[in-house]
Amino acid sequence: MDNIRVNISDALGAVSQNAIEAMAPEVRNSVNTLVEGTGAGNDFLGWVRLPENTPDTLLDDIKATAERLRSECEVVVVVGIGGSYLGAKAVLEALGNPFSVYDNASKPQIVFAGHNIGEDYLHDLMAYLEGKRFGIVVISKSGTTTEPAIAFRLLKSRLEATAGREAAARRIVAITDAKRGALRTLANEEGYTTYVIDDNVGGRFSVLSPVGLLPIAIAGHDIKALMEGARERQKAILSGADKSAEVYAVTRNALYRSGKKIEILVNYNPRLHYFAEWWKQLYGESEGKDHKGIFPASVDFSTDLHSMGQWIQDGERTIFETVISVANVDHEVRIPSDDANLDGLNFLAGKRVDEVNKMAELGTRLAHVDGGVPNILITIDALTERTLGSLIYFFEAACGISGYMLGVNPFNQPGVEAYKRNMFALLAKPGYEEETKAIRERIS
Repeated sequence: MDNIRVNISDALGAVSQNAIEAMAPEVRNSVNTLVEGTGAGNDFLGWVRLPENTPDTLLDDIKATAERLRSECEVVVVVGIGGSYLGAKAVLEALGNPFSVYDNASKPQIVFAGHNIGEDYLHDLMAYLEGKRFGIVVISKSGTTTEPAIAFRLLKSRLEATAGREAAARRIVAITDAKRGALRTLANEEGYTTYVIDDNVGGRFSVLSPVGLLPIAIAGHDIKALMEGARERQKAILSGADKSAEVYAVTRNALYRSGKKIEILVNYNPRLHYFAEWWKQLYGESEGKDHKGIFPASVDFSTDLHSMGQWIQDGERTIFETVISVANVDHEVRIPSDDANLDGLNFLAGKRVDEVNKMAELGTRLAHVDGGVPNILITIDALTERTLGSLIYFFEAACGISGYMLGVNPFNQPGVEAYKRNMFALLAKPGYEEETKAIRERIS
């Protein structure tokens, strides 16, 4: 199971191998803290053994629900925000055909809502659903998070109006708390199919739970292979047989301490765009606290070489790159010869497009390292369910280890509540009367 390989040789110009090795006791202590559950946030460590603790009976049940929605719906709307949608979106984009959205024969289409409060977005979504048989997967522990709650209220009302309350209940699946919360109460009253978000699994670590598994299964992907990849990686990391997560965690912390404050996740495969979005939430929300933390950013190369490439090559040297390289692509496309050769590309005739892409990747890494940008290279075999499951768990484990090395609680997110308090006060939500008065005086 060597489908993920981490190479830090191009990071050693900024930090020495000796400096990294000197941090070995620190990284080992962080691993033990994570595995033994003795650190801050240890009530949110359900994800650590989630792959092995997920029975095949649950996967079979999720697959059956997915097949029912696939057979009954032209469109399935997944309602959630943050970790309640990014993980699923990342896997769907990594495994999917980007042009299937234009293929009316490809059913069901999966679209997302509840991850913004855009009125035009919701209007356009409702217009898109007009005349279509659609279902809803609503994901929320509480059922009261503003963005998804607004979207679900609108969608539920439309579905009940067009299909009837009984049929709507059959087409709505709720992934929520086991016992409490507004969504749990509604699901019980209406008879929705439900799956549980365990209390000890935080949203950004939930992609390998029903939160991610159901949308992925609805798209027709193999969730058993996804989980098998995660199980293999979990077993290897927790047993100490696989040190890749430790190497990544310690290297990025060593770079941070040397003054590299920004990590840019780089991909050369456009299917990984949303994987980078998931990664940004995972690391940003886990590490950005107590006025500490590496700022997570991402770019899509070679596209962004024609925009951000200049800054990365010659800008302030506070950055390092982590490159995800996909060794094998799914299809073969060769560049044809052209008699006129007006574009001067006949020297590439007969070569695969992926060969050109790989040389763009290697050439860029060499240029950036020469320009003072340390690089960590993570190579994966291919974009398959098994490899993605392995990669997801790798990044989750490395995130926990890295957070403890940083000296923060990697599993809370106190900062995200600040905007909510202000928003509720500005909207005069009941119970926020004092805050409403104070904030109106402040902005008047």
